[in-house]
Amino acid sequence: MRFSSKTVGLVSAAITVLIWTGFIVVARASASRGLLPLDIALTRILGASSILLPWAWWLMRSARQAGQKVGSLGGLSPLPLVPTVQVGFLGGLLYAVLAYTGFFYAPATHASVLMPGSLPLWTTLLAWLVLRENVSSARALGLGFIVLGDVLVGGASLLMAFDGGEVWKGDLLFMAAACCWAGYSVMVRRGGLDAVRATMAITAFAFVGFVPVYLVLIGVGALPTHLLLVPWTEILFQALFQGVGSVVISGITFTQMVRHYGPVRSTMITALVPGLSALGAVWFLGEPMHWNLWAGLALVTSGILFGVRQAPKPVAQAAFPAGPVEAGGKP
Repeated sequence: MRFSSKTVGLVSAAITVLIWTGFIVVARASASRGLLPLDIALTRILGASSILLPWAWWLMRSARQAGQKVGSLGGLSPLPLVPTVQVGFLGGLLYAVLAYTGFFYAPATHASVLMPGSLPLWTTLLAWLVLRENVSSARALGLGFIVLGDVLVGGASLLMAFDGGEVWKGDLLFMAAACCWAGYSVMVRRGGLDAVRATMAITAFAFVGFVPVYLVLIGVGALPTHLLLVPWTEILFQALFQGVGSVVISGITFTQMVRHYGPVRSTMITALVPGLSALGAVWFLGEPMHWNLWAGLALVTSGILFGVRQAPKPVAQAAFPAGPVEAGGKP
């Protein structure tokens, strides 16, 4: 059965928004289900690797059979070693570690504002510094809305830090994670990297650079782990959702959505994620929504929608594992 382009685009958009929304809610819920942040990062990497690494190997088979030297990391990454390490460290490893650690300190409502909201801000700043992109006054105004929204949410947690609160740690980790993904996105655009191959590369680097080191460290007792304390069904669920779902499936559906709707309309669709994930946190996790969170959410969403039409023409589109993007495939 063949589906129309409209049907494929609509279904892809729905799946992308659902997974990106679920990422924030599920990741926060996972913080109380037994696994530690690095444990969750491990399941994410293993889940994504189970699909993407064999796919990458198959993708390069013709070139290998022709005697060409392709890829790196023993044929696991379709990109050369230097770009694999660069994008893999930011987009594959550091992003996951920072994001999952943040959920152990701050609620999902904060992540809904700070992670998706900070992405356009960091991406624009890095694109201005690295790619020398001009920022129009209209787009700058949209980014100003985002900054105000972030300050309303993060500023409140910083004030609570004087009373011993630790939510501010999670807020900073969320913004740092967004900065890492923005850096990855800018690297993809600067190198003109293919979205699928870039996603394979960051997974390959995380698999080679993190998995064996982490297993050795927990084996010798240098790092704590709860992998043996939770049911195997929890580990399987995290691998399927965080790895296969958030990385592989949403990467494919996002690319299909952009092909059908274009980068600008796709960003307007994914601008639903902050609001939906915040509502999901209230509904499923019972988190409160104070006035500063509502105001921050409104400002961030408005900033994304206002600034998206001023975004430059994309050079390359990077598949994003979890979170809304700017026009041009930038997270």
